Amino acid sequence: MATPQKIRCSVKKVENHGDHVYTVDLTTERPLPTFKPGHFLHLTLDDYDPSGFWPESRVFSIASSPNFRNILKISYSVRGRYTGRMENELHEGMSVWVKLPYGDFVIQDTSNIVLLAGGTGITAFIAYIDGLNNELNGNVFLAYGARKRELLLYRNLIDAKAKANERFRSLYFLEDDDGDSNYLNPNEFLRGCLSLESIWNQLKEPQGATYYIAGPPSMINALTRSLLKKDIFPEMIKVDAWE
Repeated sequence: MATPQKIRCSVKKVENHGDHVYTVDLTTERPLPTFKPGHFLHLTLDDYDPSGFWPESRVFSIASSPNFRNILKISYSVRGRYTGRMENELHEGMSVWVKLPYGDFVIQDTSNIVLLAGGTGITAFIAYIDGLNNELNGNVFLAYGARKRELLLYRNLIDAKAKANERFRSLYFLEDDDGDSNYLNPNEFLRGCLSLESIWNQLKEPQGATYYIAGPPSMINALTRSLLKKDIFPEMIKVDAWE
């Protein structure tokens, strides 16, 4: 992994998805260091003096492609004091600092892959999904749960990749969607929380797959327990706890 660098960025866009969930587009003042899908960054709202200490910051998965050397994208849900500051202070044109890359939650294309995402945990997978092509060694299955349809972030990208790549399939879970239940296509949407039992029969050779989980701690813990009960070896379960 490249040596982490500290880079000043300008906020290009802040998209409000509702329910205190946001996506932020950043442009960097100089080219980014090399990073891989699954890596994360530290973002601070406070000014950084290179001769001093790094200010208080928070960690976010990088959702933009490593191919873009001057663009960063993150998504976040307001969960505490600092993300509350972000909700109130982040605006187009302001300057922020990031340091990156960090982390080892990097997907290895060695077997069938199952991606399990909850909420803004999907950001840990987006750069990987964006780079999918037809030269995969196995199949990739994404199960992604959110509270409501509007909070299924990056859905256009996910759907486009699933349409273009026969080895990639996605399935969405909606916890409390208030839309017409007759509208939900059971091949694309399931009502309720993401669960292993809901997808197990749809997985190809599930005993030999590698499972990657990103989302709230309660979801990670529940899915990990379910996988262990299915006799999935612990080393085949990779987690990215983002809270």
